[in-house]
Amino acid sequence: MRKVVTLAAFAALALGQVGALQAADLSVAVGQTGDSTMTYRLGTQFDFKQSWFVSDVGRLSGYWDAAYTYWDGDKASSNHSLSLSPVFVYEFAGERFKPYIEAGIGIAAFSSTELEDNDLGSSFQFEDRIGFGVRFAGQEVGLRALHYSNAGLKQPNDGVESYSLHYRMSF
Repeated sequence: MRKVVTLAAFAALALGQVGALQAADLSVAVGQTGDSTMTYRLGTQFDFKQSWFVSDVGRLSGYWDAAYTYWDGDKASSNHSLSLSPVFVYEFAGERFKPYIEAGIGIAAFSSTELEDNDLGSSFQFEDRIGFGVRFAGQEVGLRALHYSNAGLKQPNDGVESYSLHYRMSF
């Protein structure tokens, strides 16, 4: 029951931050872990609304990403997670198509500490990400690798990676 209350509180905080914004983007992602667990992710993003190191080559910017992920395992029951991450993006210059690379570290809360053969050790996890893709006409398509681990705060700390294809649409 404590895990459900923690997840609900985390979701309320994340959604409260998103609701305070004027406009948010939506994203969907489908991925897989090394243990054949399928991941289905639904998220909302809101830009930092600031750019740094602007040049003819590109610019550095970023966004907040709040997401729900459903983990559909083969061997064990499914799992759910909520996450919130600041993500930094380097967007290369372009007229119609703008390639980008991204990286970020945030937090996540899992409904269970078991995921296939992995024992996460705790429901609290850090979410590390790296990805790349292309932006065009208010949309984005890319590939992303996400790693979840509790950074050794509690043992065991097996961690898990998910590799996904994502699509994002701006409103």
